[in-house]
Amino acid sequence: MEELVLSIITLFVGAAVFIVGMNMMSSGLKKSTGRGLKRLLKKIRDNRFACFGIGTTVTALVQSSAATGVMAIGFIAAGAMTVFQGVNIILGAYVGTTVTGLIASLSAISISKYFVILAVIGVVLMFFKKELVRNIGEILAGLGILFFGLSTMSGAILGNEDLVKGIESFFEAVKFPLLLLLIGALITALLQSSSASIGITVAMVSTGALHFEQAMYLVLGATIGTVITLLIATIGGNVNVKRTGLIVLIIRILAALVALAICWPLGNVITNGFQTIFGNNNALAIAIFHVLYNVIFMLLALPLVKPLEKLSLKLIKDKEQEKMRESLKYIDNHLLNTPTIAMMQVKREIINMMRLSYDNLKIGYQRLVNQDATNDKELIETEDKIDYINNEITQFLINLTHNVTLKDEKTLGSYFHVVNDIERIGDHAYNFYESSLKMVENDLAFSDIAKKEFDSMFDVVCQMFDLTFIIFHDKSSDSLRKLHDLENQTDELKNALSTAHYERIQKKTCHVENSPFYTTLVSELERVADHLVNIGYSIVNPIGDDPSEKLAK
Repeated sequence: MEELVLSIITLFVGAAVFIVGMNMMSSGLKKSTGRGLKRLLKKIRDNRFACFGIGTTVTALVQSSAATGVMAIGFIAAGAMTVFQGVNIILGAYVGTTVTGLIASLSAISISKYFVILAVIGVVLMFFKKELVRNIGEILAGLGILFFGLSTMSGAILGNEDLVKGIESFFEAVKFPLLLLLIGALITALLQSSSASIGITVAMVSTGALHFEQAMYLVLGATIGTVITLLIATIGGNVNVKRTGLIVLIIRILAALVALAICWPLGNVITNGFQTIFGNNNALAIAIFHVLYNVIFMLLALPLVKPLEKLSLKLIKDKEQEKMRESLKYIDNHLLNTPTIAMMQVKREIINMMRLSYDNLKIGYQRLVNQDATNDKELIETEDKIDYINNEITQFLINLTHNVTLKDEKTLGSYFHVVNDIERIGDHAYNFYESSLKMVENDLAFSDIAKKEFDSMFDVVCQMFDLTFIIFHDKSSDSLRKLHDLENQTDELKNALSTAHYERIQKKTCHVENSPFYTTLVSELERVADHLVNIGYSIVNPIGDDPSEKLAK
């Protein structure tokens, strides 16, 4: 009994050592190739085979489908990669990870026991100063430790007949294929590594404690369990991240079940076929089965990615996107068939966007001048709405251009400039918020004198906003002239306020630490005025007449 307990402990120690070696090898490979791989992933386009190939290559190098999957999830979360690209890369990763099984199968070769010397060589190299040499040392050390772990597991099993009989009895009792598949999935989910579970399976097959056919179903289960790491990585992610996890899970479950449906009735035929080719080397046979399964079924899954992506859109709703759509008040793609109405509605939507920018500018101004954090959440949400409306109006204008008259086409052209200026005003409001955060962090505040000066300039900007709304309705040259005069006034105020501020610094009645924030605020207000006058010109002169001539009349 004591020997049995010792053998079981040794088996688990061997498994732990195997995992440590695999992680060390993976770490060294990632350090050697990580930056280049990230650059490569960023450059790929929507070519499913290119994505699949990159996923395979990356994972074959870093020896971790989880690492590649998490990297892809990171790019998707950051918006640098589409769901389609990410899924195809992850499918390729599942082919690349089969290399670990092939390495593990080498433990059945008589010379494999000498591979552990790689650990010694690797450790020596890890003491070198050159980073590349240290990384290579880490790879070799990990590989050597991996083989030592496999050897320890095999020795623990072979060294105790009771353990061999116990494993055989267990798997005889649970030889039902579907149950074996579930056990494989559970083991892999617990280990969070298909490479580790495949390595353990290979070790048991090589000792004869596990039959090839049983190992086959365990491997199929492992391909489902390996998705757990990816699903964990999607927790807290955005909707695209969650959709990616769902698509991969569906593909892995479907592939495993289809393979099970094929292997179950043909189990003896498949087993005899592999044993005919590989003889008694069941370790290599099961590793090759793992490779063939992943290559065949992951390639067959590629055409399913697009349909499954559409399904995921229906199953996982983007609540934020739906909330953003509510920001659009007037335009809808159905209006494209009625250009006259569409022209009226897009103008109303632009005014809606401008009101949001005006409101946010007021909030941002109060945030910076008075450190009023009451409406921070509203400011951030409104900034997102402005960006969303900007993109939607721009796309709507592009689509509408094909259906309007030449005169209306020129008007639409001016609208492109208008929405761009409005969006920039929104950016200035957000800049106020960021500047305020820095002032709070540095325990800085504006003096009452400075606040009065700011208010005088901000009041002029507010007058310009009111005039711009009027111009949207009457396109009056008189209103544009007033707007132009107010913009000149902001230029004068900018110079006057900056001079007054530096005079106070010289008299030491104002803190020099406030200077960057003072200058930024005055400059930002002056730029907002510039954007407003640009909007006025674009509305009054949509056909491109010379604004100076128009004002002179």
